[in-house]
Amino acid sequence: MKKFVIPLVVFVALGVLLWFGLSLDPRKIPSPLIGQSLPDFSLPALHEPARSITPKSLTGRVYLLNVWASWCVECRAEHPALLALAAQKAVTIVGLNYRDQRDDALKWLNDLGNPYELSISDTNGRVGIDIGVYGVPETFVIDKSGVIRYKHIGAITEQAWNEKLFPLIQQLSSVN
Repeated sequence: MKKFVIPLVVFVALGVLLWFGLSLDPRKIPSPLIGQSLPDFSLPALHEPARSITPKSLTGRVYLLNVWASWCVECRAEHPALLALAAQKAVTIVGLNYRDQRDDALKWLNDLGNPYELSISDTNGRVGIDIGVYGVPETFVIDKSGVIRYKHIGAITEQAWNEKLFPLIQQLSSVN
């Protein structure tokens, strides 16, 4: 009988840990890069592959860095919201096309519309990994100095825009 107690206790403990892990909200994963500059990179622009984009070329304005892919179902659901934000000109949106084929990404933007002022091609996903992308879509608020100020995991919703993203963008835009 005693030889069954230890495995039973271990099994119950593992079950409790699994239950606790499944109850966590993955959208609340903190980013260790909040408050730090975007990691250095040099990637081609999606529409102009000969043009190289670096974090330094993006400084001087507050912008959203939206990580997306043509194969991402939730990106397709988020896309109308991004188009609406682009139409309002409330903020500059820069796309980071993550682990995608260039032709697929271009077709996707051509078919659905392009909310991005610029989209950067991260074909192998290295930059996405460097900035802590867990999945797509994810959106980062970047300040005028190129510092990551906020990370939004998942599709941008009206509630997220109104309650967190827009107030933060307004605050950062008013800082000289």
